[in-house]
Amino acid sequence: MKSYKISYIGFIALIFISCNNDLLNTIPKDRLSSALFWQTEEDAIYASNGIYSILGNQWRYASMDAYTDIAHYILQWRAESEVEKHTFDASNNVIASEWSYYYTIVQASNSFLENIDLIAEMNDELRVRLKAEAKTLRAFAYINLIMLYGDVPLVTNTLSVEEAKSVPRTSKDIIWDFISEELTSSAADLPAIQEDKGRVTKGVALGLKARAMLYAERYAEAQSAAKAVMDLGVHQINNSYAALFDYAGKNSSEIMFARQYAKDLNPHSIFAFFTPNSLYTQQCQVVPTKPLVDAYTMKPTGLPIDNPASGFDQANPYNNRDPRLYHTIYTSGDILPNGRVLNTLPGNGSGDDITISAENVTPTGWYFKKYVSDVDYTNPWNCGLNLIYLRYAEVLLTYAEASIELGGAAINQSVLDALNEIRSRDDVGMPDITILNQDELREIVRRERMVELAMEGLRLFDIRRWKTGEIVIPGTIKGMTYEQPNNPGTFVTVELTGYVKEFRPDKHYLWPIPFRELDLNDNLTQNPGF
Repeated sequence: MKSYKISYIGFIALIFISCNNDLLNTIPKDRLSSALFWQTEEDAIYASNGIYSILGNQWRYASMDAYTDIAHYILQWRAESEVEKHTFDASNNVIASEWSYYYTIVQASNSFLENIDLIAEMNDELRVRLKAEAKTLRAFAYINLIMLYGDVPLVTNTLSVEEAKSVPRTSKDIIWDFISEELTSSAADLPAIQEDKGRVTKGVALGLKARAMLYAERYAEAQSAAKAVMDLGVHQINNSYAALFDYAGKNSSEIMFARQYAKDLNPHSIFAFFTPNSLYTQQCQVVPTKPLVDAYTMKPTGLPIDNPASGFDQANPYNNRDPRLYHTIYTSGDILPNGRVLNTLPGNGSGDDITISAENVTPTGWYFKKYVSDVDYTNPWNCGLNLIYLRYAEVLLTYAEASIELGGAAINQSVLDALNEIRSRDDVGMPDITILNQDELREIVRRERMVELAMEGLRLFDIRRWKTGEIVIPGTIKGMTYEQPNNPGTFVTVELTGYVKEFRPDKHYLWPIPFRELDLNDNLTQNPGF
């Protein structure tokens, strides 16, 4: 049972950051004092597990890409819909919950680091490792806080209620420095392989540093950190892309960092967020949009579908495409795990007809396939698939992009090797990339991130750092293109004309600081436009 501890021992870390009476009443009163709790190695391990248990749930994971151009959040009455349309303000529940979520990780990590040395008799190697894990998780939280809100308070110690009311925002450049230093030192103290699945490793610390430095546009540091992961020799690209999001690839070395789940013991229900109505009648919430589907190039030529030489056939739009399309998205005509054939065409009479106005039916004509396991559809609330936070494929993409942005001699065969390693999986088999032109490679690596990492929660931050929001987000949502049955040769593209997304570049590259935080802390300032 060791490997499951991270998943279900969640309350320990919260003892030190929460004043909730119901929670405190569940803990023996003789254990509430820090001095009484921090007695043994087991206490330290339990507290460490508590930090891991805070890591996000399926709702957060499934929704992040819906705030971009590649997915749509169906439930228009929810706060998530406001975030997708960019009509939110600082009172939005999603905006507030993300702030609280990441600062909960920060405070739990701070508490752990402040108290672990209270344990007098403890294996030194274990103490050092657990400290490095806490620092890595804290850095992970700060990476996301910066990308969501910009300058945020940098807090490295536990705060009293009064202290929390006065902390100011810290320049993101200072926090990037902090993240880089923390992850560098943590990598030195972490093992390359952990016995317990789910714990961060040397590769995770270095991989997160590579991500952070890419986001910070510190390309030499990003390239170096990514190369350090590559040189470890621990991680490799899984032969099957599809298996990474099913039980067959759950423990693949490509999956570097993931939230651990287990059927019956600690399941989740992400399946229900994506599943077609014909597979399981449920409240499907997030569906693909046209920009994502169009991003999958043609397999024979490797060219985008809008290139006249690509070989794209509008009458057969899904033929001969990058196979990652088939592993990521259900399209009309696909056979579902229960044996039914998916039909989303208007007027076909099935439960997935796009003209059906229901919250569990896609309005774009597509559903997501990632995480929809063939064995979970009979009970989608008991899914044991892990939710992935970092894959080796991302590290390779980071290495490639950082090298491309550095330019000059950095654009060499190693960049092509990194990209082609991802594209050459047994169930992908895309043509090798051979060009070394910086502008063309920049376009290629951005498309690769879009299709390789779809629905893994990274698209929003890519749009923000590339400053492409005003190009890719505004307007109506578009879905599949189909041939009218009674008018051969005439094609219609689905468009949600009543659902319009906004994007103001002077405002929407950051979320606002939540109102409740401003009310509590006079030293916090609001982001522009809010």
